[in-house]
Amino acid sequence: MGKIICLMGKSCAGKDTLYKRLLADRELGLKKIVPYTTRPIREGEREGVEYFYTDEEGFQRLKSLGKVIEDRAYHTYHGLWRYFTVDDDQLRDTDRSCLMIGTLEAYRRLQDYFGMDRLLPVMVELEDGLRLQRALDRELSQECPKYGEMCRRFLADSEDFSEEKIAQAHISRRFVNDDLERCLEEIREYVRDGIS
Repeated sequence: MGKIICLMGKSCAGKDTLYKRLLADRELGLKKIVPYTTRPIREGEREGVEYFYTDEEGFQRLKSLGKVIEDRAYHTYHGLWRYFTVDDDQLRDTDRSCLMIGTLEAYRRLQDYFGMDRLLPVMVELEDGLRLQRALDRELSQECPKYGEMCRRFLADSEDFSEEKIAQAHISRRFVNDDLERCLEEIREYVRDGIS
């Protein structure tokens, strides 16, 4: 059975770019895992590509069916937003290794659900000032920037990715994304070794 590669890191550390590049790498041959969310779709996003979008009722229905592996609820400036992983066909009965973007908490819950041997953590880091600038640039490009939510996410990341929590998740390897090509090559090598 293939590995579940969980790409993690604070907001605006470059996970989306790395995710797309890793999926496009034919040598790795990774299968995409699409998470679920109740947050509104952003400009440029597509259903089933970045997320499967649902509402609170859809989340509760999946949860009552025992399909939700892990979930995170955020009380945002714009209301309650949930992000979650569903035990669906994406994660079952596959010989190919899968790639997903998740939080550290999501990774811990996946460890509990699938066992550590099935998972390969990829922790991406970037200096806070650079992350904040990237977040601001992203919000400025939106038709209706959500600066309050940007600030909330930035501050929440400090707690969500504390050194203590990283150690509890048994993550020993980290990748600094201050040079995209170098970081990508380091991750590719690590993933190749981890799935072979």
